Amino acid sequence: MPAKPLGGQVALVTGAAKRIGRSIALRLAAEGAGIAVNYKTSKAEAESAVREIQALGAKAVAIEADVSRRPEVEKLFASVEKEFGRLDILVNNAGEFFSAKFEDITDEQWDGIMNANLKSQFLCAQAAARIMKRQGRGRIINLSSLGGLLAWPSYTHYCVSKAGSIMLTRCLARALAPEILVNSVAPGTIQFPGEPPDEEYIRRVPLHRTGTGDDIAGAVAYLATADFVTGQVIVVDGGRALV
Repeated sequence: MPAKPLGGQVALVTGAAKRIGRSIALRLAAEGAGIAVNYKTSKAEAESAVREIQALGAKAVAIEADVSRRPEVEKLFASVEKEFGRLDILVNNAGEFFSAKFEDITDEQWDGIMNANLKSQFLCAQAAARIMKRQGRGRIINLSSLGGLLAWPSYTHYCVSKAGSIMLTRCLARALAPEILVNSVAPGTIQFPGEPPDEEYIRRVPLHRTGTGDDIAGAVAYLATADFVTGQVIVVDGGRALV
């Protein structure tokens, strides 16, 4: 049988217990990677994801950590090295999303979403870079958002955090080259089975549908194997950014 594209490699996916993170973890496992499934509170879902990955024939472990806190990030990456002995791919997926009227955003809400969506990516990228530089290669993939490119007034705090993620991606692509390639995937509206369809989004976008977790996972899998792409943002939105 032909070798899998990510055979022998190890990926850490933050926030991998559910939704997009879980889809990404499963896709990278299917491509041959061992997977560190990070979670903050969703222990049962993370352990379920591990079992599903193991059923694909890949090694997987669930590791609890709040990736917005440096001490926990340091323990997370130490655990990955102990369990797998290496780290080839970091997918910074963990984050938060909620609406708030601009005039009503509190300091706690602002700081919380910046920590969850942006500081976490900085801390994890910094920890990953140390390992990847020693290895001489690595891939960092940051999940940003269409909200980092478009202005959504009810999500100002979220949009600013994701715009920061895009600029972090670009800066790291230069700072960590040539050994480490750094890119971003910016999802549009992604929906999962059982969720009510976003009819307005479906009507408006050229492809007339919302995205799936597999759509995002496919883009991440591409960036995990690409050798001549860095500092880029792949927008996976069905064409929403065009209209």
